[in-house]
Amino acid sequence: MQISRGESIGDTARVLSRYVDAIVVRAGSHEAVAELAAEAEVPVVNGLTPLHHPCQALADLLTLRERFGDLAGLRLAYVGDGNNVARSLAIAGELAGMEVVVAAPPGYQLEEGHGAKLTDDPRAAAAGADAIYTDVWVSMGDEAEAERRRADLAPFRIDADLLSAAKDEAVVLHCLPAHPGEEITAEVLYGGRSAVWDQAENRLHAQKALLQTLLDA
Repeated sequence: MQISRGESIGDTARVLSRYVDAIVVRAGSHEAVAELAAEAEVPVVNGLTPLHHPCQALADLLTLRERFGDLAGLRLAYVGDGNNVARSLAIAGELAGMEVVVAAPPGYQLEEGHGAKLTDDPRAAAAGADAIYTDVWVSMGDEAEAERRRADLAPFRIDADLLSAAKDEAVVLHCLPAHPGEEITAEVLYGGRSAVWDQAENRLHAQKALLQTLLDA
């Protein structure tokens, strides 16, 4: 890529549009991906930005549909940092007719307006949930604040006690990579109610379907 040498995003979009049928991009700037999409003549897929992670959300909903058959009416509790994963889950979950509840401490909460219910009580979020979801506490770019983040988010760990507040048939989700002992205990991550490995596999299937849909459009 020539962007690191000063080529504009628009020029990169124009060149890549001559080479490929679609572009999937992971970037540290959501605005850069939006500009690439505006200038490209082929579909541009957001593979991950600080604001959104829609491809992950598609795989998550596929996993839940496999487990429960119908997404409408399901309650999904997201517990931890209200980050790009939580934001995309809130948006996709609302479109699918799900109830998404995001539990996070002050300073880590998802902003209003994305379709999720917000709380600072992880047990209230997990109560009656069909699925409990978490993500890492220290993401790329957060390393300088790692210790503070771990301390602030420690009450939001998914463990057996928190899982007991959910429905008996509830599953646990994690977008990986996981850090057992931090955001989730090893007992839960590797336990019988974990759907994490199906979820990881479904990244492949959901993204194949996404590309096929875009190319057929």
